[in-house]
Amino acid sequence: MLDLLSKFQRQVLKKWQLFQATDFQSLMYPCFIFCRILGIFPYKMNASIFKLSKSHCVVSIIIICMICYMQFMLFRWLIYGRMYISDVPTALHGNCYYLFSSFITIVTHVLSSPRMRLLQTIMDISSQLPSKTYKKLSKLIHMKDIFSFFSFFVLIMICYKKLNFDLKLQLYTIYLSLVVFQMDMLYMNCVCILKACFKRINDNLANLREPVMEDMPHLFSRIYQQGNPFLLMELKALEKQYLMINNTVQMLNLIFSLQLLSSIILTICEVTFNLYFYITQWCVSTLRNDNEDFMNKMYKDFWFWYFLISIIYQFLKMASMIWACETGKNQALEIGTTVHIVFNNVNDENVKDELQLFSLQILHRESIFSAKGVNMDATLLVAIVGNITTYVLILLQFMVMSSSCKANNILHE
Repeated sequence: MLDLLSKFQRQVLKKWQLFQATDFQSLMYPCFIFCRILGIFPYKMNASIFKLSKSHCVVSIIIICMICYMQFMLFRWLIYGRMYISDVPTALHGNCYYLFSSFITIVTHVLSSPRMRLLQTIMDISSQLPSKTYKKLSKLIHMKDIFSFFSFFVLIMICYKKLNFDLKLQLYTIYLSLVVFQMDMLYMNCVCILKACFKRINDNLANLREPVMEDMPHLFSRIYQQGNPFLLMELKALEKQYLMINNTVQMLNLIFSLQLLSSIILTICEVTFNLYFYITQWCVSTLRNDNEDFMNKMYKDFWFWYFLISIIYQFLKMASMIWACETGKNQALEIGTTVHIVFNNVNDENVKDELQLFSLQILHRESIFSAKGVNMDATLLVAIVGNITTYVLILLQFMVMSSSCKANNILHE
């Protein structure tokens, strides 16, 4: 499964440098390495072509069988295990996490072949990006992949070691968490690359109008008035590129839709349950009139930091994904604005007709990143923030109530 010393990887390693990407392979190299370690990258490269590796496919089948077995044991414990009423929220929280995490992992292994075609398409499209763009992207993607992976790995190792789980359950939980995290990072990387492709089309369109806007009284200006076949050919090439990128966005939505939807639900569940547990403990302490002891205990206890870190991590991860999708969508919409600006500065009727067709194409094929009808935009982020704000307001309300109750008790005494 590791297979880190293969011929392809040695060749890429020789030319790969941190923050100095020159092509798609060197840009995605850290992400691909982490995915290969987790067994979710069953591909091998041969002359810039992705191919499925049979040995890695066997490993994926074994992993799926192990996940199904562990989920069966967890459901069996939930049904036949002896639990008290107070343990029900904890059991629901744990089973929601394992259910959605295992589902994401299984879907990731099952959709290896469609994901391979998606990566191949993105590599072909991004091959036209200049080296300057790759270097700029590598500063974001390499830093994000390396720093976030190792930080998250250390964090979950500390967390699950303190939870006193069975070793087998600890390893299972860590593996699921890493796979979910890495798939979200892979999706974000693909979105950033597609956004760069949209930006390149927009820049090329803006460059088309520069010689047209210059009012030069010589033969060159009359060429644009009478017709410029080279300008028309370049415009058609940009239309074709936009159509290919738009189709890739739709392919990305289709392949990652199940993982994204499950990741969104998982984020909402994690934030909701963690805030619920904190508020519940606060309510119990309020009834017992020991708020100060509870706060001192929570600040010293591991669980307080676990709740807090989990909420911050889930929110930041989802916020970064939504940011990438929102900026990518805005970059695609900006192409429509540039088309209208070029249209107003062109005199050639053939070019104007082609620009109108390009504008209609943009209107009918919007490049929106979504998951089964749920758009990855600012609206989703506002909904998550609203959920967190609601629980924080409830917590603050109980704080005020507990303070007033304590003041009344002091007055009665």
